[in-house]
Amino acid sequence: MEQGWQGRCFEDFTVGAVYDHRTGRTVTTTDNMWFTLLTMNTHPVHLDHAYAAKTEFGRALVNSTFTLALVTGISVADLSQNAVANLGWDAVRLPAPVFEGDTLYARSEVLDARPSRSRPEVGIVRVRTVGYNQEGTTVIDFERTIMVYRQGYVPSGKPAWQDSTREA
Repeated sequence: MEQGWQGRCFEDFTVGAVYDHRTGRTVTTTDNMWFTLLTMNTHPVHLDHAYAAKTEFGRALVNSTFTLALVTGISVADLSQNAVANLGWDAVRLPAPVFEGDTLYARSEVLDARPSRSRPEVGIVRVRTVGYNQEGTTVIDFERTIMVYRQGYVPSGKPAWQDSTREA
C-alpha cells in the first residue's frame, strides 16, 4: 500500500521556503454563528444581521478569532501535520474585515528553524502566515512558532491493530 502525504518533519523545513497552502475555505453564516456562540462572544456585529446592517460594514463581520483559527487550519497539512505543539502566535494583524461568504486562502514563509535545546526528538519552526480572501486582499497576518517532530520520532497514526511497530 502506498502512503499519502505524511507532513513535514523538522528536517524538511528550510528558512525562506514559501508554501502556498492548497485548500481554500468559504466562511458560512453557520460557521460564524456557531464559533461566536461557542466562544461566548456576544458582540451583535457577529450575531445580529439587522444590527450589523446598520454598521459601517453594512453586514455581519466574521469573528476575528475564527479567522485566526481557520487560516491556521488551512496551513496544517504543510506546516504542523507533525507538530508536537503550537508554542505561540505573535504579531497577529487583521488589516481587512472578513465577511460571511468570503473564501480564505493562505501562504506561509519559514522564518526560522532550529533544533530544540532540551528535546532531541523535536525542532522549533517559526513561520509567517498571510491569509487572504478571494479578491487577494490580506485579511490576517501572523507569526506562529511550532514544535515539530524530527524524522524517526513521529508517532504512528495507525490504529494499534495496524501498527507493525507494536510488539506481538
